[in-house]
Amino acid sequence: MSQEELILMSQKERDRLKVLHEAKQRHITQKQAAAQIGVSERWVGKLLGRLRQQGDRAVLHRGRGRRSNRKIPEPVREKAVGVVRKEYRDFGPTLASEYLAERHGIQVSRETLRGWMIGAQLWKPRRARIERVHTWRPRRAQGGELVQWDTSEHDWLEGRGEKLYLTAMIDDATSRALARFVRHDSTPENLRLLRLYLKRWGRPQAFYTDKASLFRTPRPPEPEEQLEGQRPRTQIGRALQELDIEWIPAHSPQAKGRIERFFGTAQDRLVKGLRKEGIDTLAGAQRYLERVFLPLWNRRFTVAAANPTEAHRPLGPEHNLAAILSQVESRVVAPDYTVQWHGQRYQIAREAVRAGLRGARVRVEKRLDGTVAVRFREHYLPVRKCGTTARQPLGEQPEPPRAVAKARPPASKAPPHRWMEGFDLRRSKPLWAILREEQGGPPQ
Repeated sequence: MSQEELILMSQKERDRLKVLHEAKQRHITQKQAAAQIGVSERWVGKLLGRLRQQGDRAVLHRGRGRRSNRKIPEPVREKAVGVVRKEYRDFGPTLASEYLAERHGIQVSRETLRGWMIGAQLWKPRRARIERVHTWRPRRAQGGELVQWDTSEHDWLEGRGEKLYLTAMIDDATSRALARFVRHDSTPENLRLLRLYLKRWGRPQAFYTDKASLFRTPRPPEPEEQLEGQRPRTQIGRALQELDIEWIPAHSPQAKGRIERFFGTAQDRLVKGLRKEGIDTLAGAQRYLERVFLPLWNRRFTVAAANPTEAHRPLGPEHNLAAILSQVESRVVAPDYTVQWHGQRYQIAREAVRAGLRGARVRVEKRLDGTVAVRFREHYLPVRKCGTTARQPLGEQPEPPRAVAKARPPASKAPPHRWMEGFDLRRSKPLWAILREEQGGPPQ
């Protein structure tokens, strides 16, 4: 066979040609050939007809070497690659294809754009991971059965504004997310996110977090905790216990993979979205997060739960969120019916004084709005500030005011009483000697 008669075929085409030759020589029937090739018996008949006319080329696809009718024109390709190179150089193919469609009117699939970006050296193919360290854990069946909770520290504004943290919660069954930008990864900010979640969906069965100090503390137990047989709790741990929500610690970042993948997507899509909008403030970032990114996430990346019944439980009248989501500590009432807390003394109102209050322990709550509440047993007591008692730093203490001595009236110099005249205690007789003389006995 000459060089011009060589025909390039794929393995599938060679297998099909072999079966057609056997059917042509009547070694097998057309029905058997159709079963082996995976086509209809009628199509085998047409292929045998082409085999007699064209030879081995009958198995080649007729579109080989022809331009596809669905191929995107070259000017569109050049325009898309130029826009990506100029404005979206660090974007991935998926996100870049969305921005091309929304802002430039260029409709191109992410895989097509991926090939164009690889050809233009704007995207480097990632090597697939061969081995997995952690085994895959199936999703929970119901929404609200398990909620993952974490905070991501990242340069969200890329140096255009202050440093921000992204605190987020994601449902394990549906990947439904809720998040807030905060200035500090602190207990009050996490409690505010918890309050927002509880008001929107209710109480979940359990929260899944890492072992940060916000959720677990190494301090020794207090006397009250020892008497009740409880482990030391943080303010968030106490709040979850009062809400009857289980806390489950994760032993590795891979164990809470859903929240980690959420942060990975946010560090790509959210950061670039904030950059394109020119946002450089906390208020602007929070507004973009609530109006653009979270609706996009909950629309595109969530799934339906295996069990449509929600596991969330409603908040009852016994769940006072203002009191539960507070910084709570125990204090002893002083004899003057005051309570000292964080360098400040609070006076309990006179009309609220009752039996057993002096010397008793009360619950002091610092609410998220900054107010302070004092509870004795099941009743809240009205209090007012008495003035600060906090010590000032060394070197900044003001000079204490000097005490001004009050003028005393002059002492009166009244003469001694007359019955004291001539009395000398050193020369006086003891009482027993006087009594003995009166009885007639000799003095001793």
